[in-house]
Amino acid sequence: DITGGTLKPNATYNGSMELLNKTETPADTVTIEILEEDHEHQFFFEPSNSTITVTYDDLDENNLPVGLETLLTTTTAGTVNLTVVLIHEPNKTASGVSDGDIDNAGGSEDVRIVFPITIED
Repeated sequence: DITGGTLKPNATYNGSMELLNKTETPADTVTIEILEEDHEHQFFFEPSNSTITVTYDDLDENNLPVGLETLLTTTTAGTVNLTVVLIHEPNKTASGVSDGDIDNAGGSEDVRIVFPITIED
């Protein structure tokens, strides 16, 4: 199930990711594996416009970002699609990657999901 949400403008939110494999019964919590292998994973956040920014609020064992914990900041009212991508074995030391730029990350894409978000009072 993909659901978005409504956020207030000019606000900051704490984000926390939980990934479940619902193809298994009961659903398997994939988040535990990501935490155990945090140096091999990184989430990337790609908003469709500048009404939101996402910054990392967690680090792996090498002090590089993971993205299970984030800060999301909104600006003006509007709508945005937030694409969240999980990369397995990214090159976290490549140019821009630790700042959330997926272009030089390499690795393999494990998850790509788009969340529609409305920003309004």
